[in-house]
Amino acid sequence: MKDLERELKLKPGSFYAAFGSKDRLYALALERYAQEGLERLDALVDDIGPMAALKRHPMAILDYDKSATQACMLAKTYLELNALGHELSHNAASQLSRVETRFAEIFAAAQVKGEIGPQHDPNLLAQRYQSDILGMRISAERTDVNAQAIAEDISARLDRL
Repeated sequence: MKDLERELKLKPGSFYAAFGSKDRLYALALERYAQEGLERLDALVDDIGPMAALKRHPMAILDYDKSATQACMLAKTYLELNALGHELSHNAASQLSRVETRFAEIFAAAQVKGEIGPQHDPNLLAQRYQSDILGMRISAERTDVNAQAIAEDISARLDRL
């Protein structure tokens, strides 16, 4: 925190005055991270429809997230802090559930439009889809894995619904 205060030329204690704690600042960052991802997904749904958006989303993640790390901030936080029982792991899990719920809503919308059959459970599809996306993001960290091929495979499997 001291480094951030110095780099941003803030007075000592400014972060604590604004956010109350480092954990609160991090919780807000998790919330923002999830919200921005959902907004990008919703923009795709609005532009090209539910099923096309779900097919495009994996590649859009890889195209958008060119940071040093491709892994999901929510998943990393959950995995690192859950074993410690840290409150931020609960926050990360809540945000992951929020994203999964949105995926289920989009699968349900695709079902209503006849883009996928009524025999499919949108909640189960959302769980599997999120699992695939998180796996892709972890694999993107490895130099010996073609994350683009994984993204294309996730999209192709949606065609079989």
